[in-house]
Amino acid sequence: MQLTRPTTDPESDSAHCKPLLRSRALWAATLGWLAVNALVVAVAGDRLPFTWASSTGQKTADHLLEANVGLVEVLLLIALVGLLTRRRPRPDLAARTPKRAQALRETLLLLAYGAAGLAFGYVLARSLGWHPFGFHLAGTLYGTHEHVTPTEAVTWALYNVIVYALVPLLYFRRRYTAEQLFLRSADRRADTVLVAIVLVVESVVQLLVLEPETLELGGRRLLVGLPLTFTLYLAGAVLPAMIFIYAILLPRVLKLTGSTAATVVAGGLAYAALHLWDAWTRFGSLEDALLSGAFLLLTYFAPGMMKAVLTLRTGNAWVHVWAYHALAPHTLADTPHVVHIFRV
Repeated sequence: MQLTRPTTDPESDSAHCKPLLRSRALWAATLGWLAVNALVVAVAGDRLPFTWASSTGQKTADHLLEANVGLVEVLLLIALVGLLTRRRPRPDLAARTPKRAQALRETLLLLAYGAAGLAFGYVLARSLGWHPFGFHLAGTLYGTHEHVTPTEAVTWALYNVIVYALVPLLYFRRRYTAEQLFLRSADRRADTVLVAIVLVVESVVQLLVLEPETLELGGRRLLVGLPLTFTLYLAGAVLPAMIFIYAILLPRVLKLTGSTAATVVAGGLAYAALHLWDAWTRFGSLEDALLSGAFLLLTYFAPGMMKAVLTLRTGNAWVHVWAYHALAPHTLADTPHVVHIFRV
């Protein structure tokens, strides 16, 4: 599947795209994924050092199996997106991106800013006795045995939405239009259909595989918990990822690489990197650090690629928000966690 069409314009993001089977980025990602699996087998024993409340008692092999099944599911979803959009006109992404030199300067600026945001989020949160601020609230997806206070949850959301969404958007919106930042739909009807189908498929998978406890909550808890979870994670995780990675960083990477495949891989790597301070990660020893890095990639690389595919194929960063982030998995999977935090 080729997400952009060939063109003779030397400045075009699709000018140097190759079929995926010939893409160096794709093969590098494949070899990297296999290497991460091998690293886990070589370094980890029967048990991992992480405190995952949702998977107590599972062995390392079980976690690896889940990660690889998750990758297969994402690849199938990407194929579904390709099938659903095969007759849709390709967005002219080249017309929306700055010249190469400007794209390089802005990419370096974004990477430095993102690293600073993670560093300050660590210092700020730890100084208050909380878990470091990354793209996920402590206990997200995996659960936690540790206490998370409402104040910590709200501060985490405010920090992320200000640092990774509001500030970058204000800076770049003065220089680029909403269309150039992938924030405006070129075909609302097609985007809506795509969102609906992907959301339904992903929700069914979440329900069948994860068996979230959300559906077991009572009526009052659902009435309060669902909108509370949606709002909290929209601010703390969804909008920061959408603005920082997929609306601003991704188009500039596309300009620099000239390759859709490489940009999709970069989207997966960036998404994983910004979850560095997930509460379950451990960096007290070399082995723990290696395993933490490995499972950050195994957990977030594939979903990050999926978000990149949806964004590049539609030219609209909002598509992945509704199809594959805000509602499923976060609202569907994390409502019980938020209900517990706020004692609903």
